[in-house]
Amino acid sequence: MRAILKTSAERGATFTANAEHPKALPGMVVLEIGAASLCGTDRELYEWTPSAQAFNLDLPVVLGHEGAGTVVEVGSGVSNLKVGDRVALESHLACGQCFACRTSSAHTCEKTKILGMHFNGVFAEYTAVPAGICVPLPTGLSLESGALLEATGVAVHAIQRSNYAVAGGSVLVSGAGPVGLAAIYLSQHLGASQVVAVDPNPFRRAQAEKLGAVALDPSDNVVERCRELAGRRGGFDVAFECSGAPGTLDTLFEAVRREATVVTVGHPSRSSQIDVAAYINKKGITLRGIFGRRLWETWEQSLQLLDSGRVELDWLVTHRMRLDQVDEAIELLTGDACKVLLVPSLG
Repeated sequence: MRAILKTSAERGATFTANAEHPKALPGMVVLEIGAASLCGTDRELYEWTPSAQAFNLDLPVVLGHEGAGTVVEVGSGVSNLKVGDRVALESHLACGQCFACRTSSAHTCEKTKILGMHFNGVFAEYTAVPAGICVPLPTGLSLESGALLEATGVAVHAIQRSNYAVAGGSVLVSGAGPVGLAAIYLSQHLGASQVVAVDPNPFRRAQAEKLGAVALDPSDNVVERCRELAGRRGGFDVAFECSGAPGTLDTLFEAVRREATVVTVGHPSRSSQIDVAAYINKKGITLRGIFGRRLWETWEQSLQLLDSGRVELDWLVTHRMRLDQVDEAIELLTGDACKVLLVPSLG
């Protein structure tokens, strides 16, 4: 079986055509992967950055945590899935027993295991996963779109954490990668009055503009522009930090109005300093963070938006590549690309 493995605690990943074919153990299903999506975390894992090392991977492991596929084998004890079902995957496997899990906050479970890090992921022709992380896809939704649901769910969760401040509000998005673009797209659909996107990459700024956002380079006077657009409100209502780039929070704190909300999504490679007195106390800003999706509220809302017919995801895909092109695919993540898919059927 073809797969992409992280075999050692160093830079790189290994493509192999001889990976062991997975088996459907009790409580698990085997999926034939239709599409797997790369994200910034995959690049961090490939480069073996400090933020990647903090995940404490169980090596060796098949990489990939965003994907969709078709059930080809069902293990004993699984009653909610059958051969032929098409599913997307929640990448976080919560323990189900801790305080957080038992009080409707499984997305904060401290014992969470992550697909493609602590058990084999989706950068492969086939993978075996716990049935509990499988999300049946609506009829007519492609496996490629299914592979985008995990990342889109991050944007949905960020909007949820903002208490839906995007509705009727002015929205600032730092980082116009796939999650940032999804946040822009969903904010527009949920009634944002205006959206500003900030990204140094001209390609990504162009993508944001296609969605109707005002696209700025970080070197532009972002704070002044946002205050100008906000008028008498004094600043934007909500900001989403999706880049993970160091030093972005101060700009967001300055660009939003008093008692606005800032939600952090991206994972910075180093710690950030925050002027608590100036921004949290005196300005009254609410600072929130997210990790993954809210289980399972985010999935239900994402699927409902898709079922409405007003939201679709295929526009996020710019590249489709073979599994053995993983090196080129990783390189694209910092170039002129949005969502890069690894499609095992391409060969």
